[in-house]
Amino acid sequence: MLQTILHGVLLAFGLILPLGVQNVFIFQQGASSKKIINALPVVITASICDTILITLSVTGVSVLILASPYLKTALLVFGILFLLYMGWQTWKSKESTIESNQASFPIRKQILFATSVSLLNPHAILDTIGIIGTNSLQYEGTEKFIFAFTCILVSWIWFASLAIAGRIVGKFDQTGKIMVMINKISAIIIWTIAIYLLSSLFYT
Repeated sequence: MLQTILHGVLLAFGLILPLGVQNVFIFQQGASSKKIINALPVVITASICDTILITLSVTGVSVLILASPYLKTALLVFGILFLLYMGWQTWKSKESTIESNQASFPIRKQILFATSVSLLNPHAILDTIGIIGTNSLQYEGTEKFIFAFTCILVSWIWFASLAIAGRIVGKFDQTGKIMVMINKISAIIIWTIAIYLLSSLFYT
């Protein structure tokens, strides 16, 4: 059982730690919120979305859904367009103060964007299916449940920690200049992921 838990922890952290669209958005919301509680909607939404993806992956449902190469290609194309849009929205964000940055992301918009970057991100979806789903095949019954639960728990803890880290950075950014710089870097990261996915359409 301990080996199963360790496997889940290492695998989940290995997938979630690389700086991606989801992580960038949660960090941004933590940094732009006056209080950490204001970032809870994005943390909870992203965590629930990851829980859904991991559950579908471990139960094998996602493999059946994406068995069609046409569906997989459609997902990639849609995801690339979505990431290009997200990158542009992030790049042109020029809020100069924490208050204005927060005002541009009310609860409804936090939930909508968090759901989008979680469920419409083909990179995250394919990684979850291909890696967590494949690794779960070696387990059965209780061990499979423990493996899935561990991956899900790591996801919840990581997203909460990311928002807290963002809030700490935000406290020292009274002028908003750091957030503007983070937005620019974030946009470049998002576009890089989009280019990577675009290249996978031609070389897979």
